[in-house]
Amino acid sequence: MQRRLRLLESATAPARRPLRVAFASSDRTRIDQHFGATRAFVIHGVDHARHRLIEVIEFAPGVDDGNGDKLGERIGALEGCLAVYCTAIGASAVRRLCALGIQPFKVPHGTRIRAQIAALQGELRGRPSPWLTRALAPAPRGEPAHARFDQMEAEGWSE
Repeated sequence: MQRRLRLLESATAPARRPLRVAFASSDRTRIDQHFGATRAFVIHGVDHARHRLIEVIEFAPGVDDGNGDKLGERIGALEGCLAVYCTAIGASAVRRLCALGIQPFKVPHGTRIRAQIAALQGELRGRPSPWLTRALAPAPRGEPAHARFDQMEAEGWSE
C-alpha cells in the first residue's frame, strides 16, 4: 500500500519535460534509506537550470511476512524515472531497475538531495556521464507510441 502526493504542472510550465529523478528519503531533504526498505521516494524534475518537486510516494509500514513483493512495489512506483539515489541496494533490485532503464546510484548516508541535484545539473550543463548520455539519447526508429503522444502534447495538441 502506498500514498502519493503528485504536484500538477502549471499551464506556463516549459514544454520540454525534465528528467524524473527519485531519492530514497525519510525527511525529503537527505538521501538516507536503503532502496528495498525505504519508507518514501521523493521525485524531482531536473533540467540543466531548474528543478522542482514532482511527487512524494510513501509506503505503508508493514510486517514482512515473505508473501508481499515490496521490491516490486518500490520499482513500480518509479515508472518514468531515469535514476534513483539510495544509501544501499541489493543486486536483484539493481538488475530489475536496469532492465527498466532506471539507473540506481548508491550515495553516502545523509547526502543532501539538493547537492545531488546540483551535481546532476552540472553534468547536464557540461559533459554527461555515459549513463546520462544514453538516457538523453533520442529514441531509435520504431520508438514507442507514448513518445509520439509526448511530442504531440509538447506541441500543444489536444483532443
